[in-house]
Amino acid sequence: MIENSSAFNPNCTACPRLSESLTKIRSKFSHYHARPVPSFGAKNPKLLIVGLAPGLHGANATGRPFTGDHAGVILYKMLYEYGFSNKEISTHLKDGMKLKHCQITNAVKCLPPENKPTVEEITRCNSYLVEELKAIDKKAVILCLGLISHKAVLKALSLKQSIYPFRHGISYSLDDGHTIVDSYHCSRYNTNTKRLTEEMFRDIFTFIKSQIDLNTNVV
Repeated sequence: MIENSSAFNPNCTACPRLSESLTKIRSKFSHYHARPVPSFGAKNPKLLIVGLAPGLHGANATGRPFTGDHAGVILYKMLYEYGFSNKEISTHLKDGMKLKHCQITNAVKCLPPENKPTVEEITRCNSYLVEELKAIDKKAVILCLGLISHKAVLKALSLKQSIYPFRHGISYSLDDGHTIVDSYHCSRYNTNTKRLTEEMFRDIFTFIKSQIDLNTNVV
């Protein structure tokens, strides 16, 4: 299991707005992680899940992607159901959660104010995603949760946005052997409004599992 990529800097302050915001959060919530959040999961994963950014009271607090907030509830439930994790619920770093053949990361490693990173912040953080994508299995599936994550992955792979538009449920087979799968983000807003239902998210993972089984016969 790993907690960061070779390029990850846990003390990164490259984005002044994000760095200043995290300093204020640490003063208010002294027990929060409130720093760049590393990726979490297996080395050389067959599934890389890319979210948007840490949530204020989720990953920003716990230091693990999608841990401790609403967005992680349905995600970790699906990972457990489809054999990618040993537990259904992830609440904190020492809860015993382990991922199998899967790694979770974010397009932006630091909590952005109002959950809205700027284009410049996404671009600065993209070098971390580049390294994470280099480390995945040659035929891995890349699950993009939301438009920003989708665009960040394409940028990291030097692919044109116009050729690979975002649409929930769509998949793209890349020349390098990887497959990109798009889904609406599993945020509280999307699940509460039924823009993303559990059935819709399960369909995404059913497809992913079929692709991984087809390519590797391991998971």
